[in-house]
Amino acid sequence: MEIKKIAVAGMGYVGLPLAVHLNKHFEVVGFDINEEKITQLKRNVDTSGEVSGEDLVNCSIKFTTDPSLLKDCQMVIACVPTPIDRHQQPDLSPLKSVSEIIGKNISVGAIVVYESTVYPGVTEEICVPILEKFSGYTCGQEFKIGYSPERMNPGDKEHSVDKIVKIVSGMDDDSLNVIDYVYRKVTTTHRASSIKVAESAKVIENIQRDLNIALMNELSIIFSKLDIDTKEVLAAAGTKWNFHNYYPGLVGGHCIGVDPYYLTYKAREIGYHPEVILAGRRTNDNMHKFYAEKIVKKLQKIGGKNVLVLGLTFKPDVADYRNSRVRYLIKELKSYGLTVYAYDPYLSKDIVESFGGIYFDPNSEQVFSLAVLSTRHKKLLEMISQKKFNSECVLDLQEL
Repeated sequence: MEIKKIAVAGMGYVGLPLAVHLNKHFEVVGFDINEEKITQLKRNVDTSGEVSGEDLVNCSIKFTTDPSLLKDCQMVIACVPTPIDRHQQPDLSPLKSVSEIIGKNISVGAIVVYESTVYPGVTEEICVPILEKFSGYTCGQEFKIGYSPERMNPGDKEHSVDKIVKIVSGMDDDSLNVIDYVYRKVTTTHRASSIKVAESAKVIENIQRDLNIALMNELSIIFSKLDIDTKEVLAAAGTKWNFHNYYPGLVGGHCIGVDPYYLTYKAREIGYHPEVILAGRRTNDNMHKFYAEKIVKKLQKIGGKNVLVLGLTFKPDVADYRNSRVRYLIKELKSYGLTVYAYDPYLSKDIVESFGGIYFDPNSEQVFSLAVLSTRHKKLLEMISQKKFNSECVLDLQEL
């Protein structure tokens, strides 16, 4: 099968970089339902910051909100989010929605590839029936499917899509060979034996990291009660050749704090109650309470009731604030009767205020009892070193 044109559905931090790299070898349609996003991309602006204006100027991607353009493509790659709902259950609505759109516009002979993080079985058991329903075709006859999980790390230029190993899988050898051929144009690939193996591999990548951080978080709580410096303990233990270096902290974002719930949902569905995975989630989800208690104790020593929280995004040096646990830290601090101000150089005043804090203007002369560095942006570290914040003390959560 000859691949000439590929559609990437979803122009977010996963789909857009992939589309740009694929466009070096194929014609590419960049589809998204967000009209404002497509308008910005046509102006060579990526609001996520993952792709430079220069790269957008130099590419020939057809950015569109018109799903009918998918009909001319031999491959459609779906790159949409898979969040959880307020009950911590998988929310597959974006995946179902994009499957319906693709189904209505798929051509005979096309291959549909999914990149979203899911629990094992979603691609074949949920996506395929939707594709078949809205296309009127039968999977394996008029079209085929595959799965190649995204491994993007927002803001990480060292591990961009062209510098990582990409897992690829297909419903049969023919589809796998074509999918592998396409992705090898961008980067190195690892061929999984089945779609379910690929789905499973992706979902456990972040579970492993979540559990390792949870262990460090629990250790930090224990050592704090023993009045032992956790950072010094980890530095000493890290001198052993097989000690893995993880560090305590708030765990948020769209992956690490979300993906474990996909596998635990499936585990429960088949009658198994996972304990270790959920224990790690509970530990990480409650770390804001531990940090708030430490901050309050510090304030009791130095006096004062106003706090400046610095950094709201879920990780340093990116503008992504999805599922940031700093929101809960601010709420917890306010429950102690503190006046909480907040600032993040990557976020607007409206977004900062949506976290529950009072927006702090870095040009003001306001004095704070304590400043708390919750997200270690390089910009914030530089501002702290230049004493841009009028605070008697700056408390770095990483040092607690």
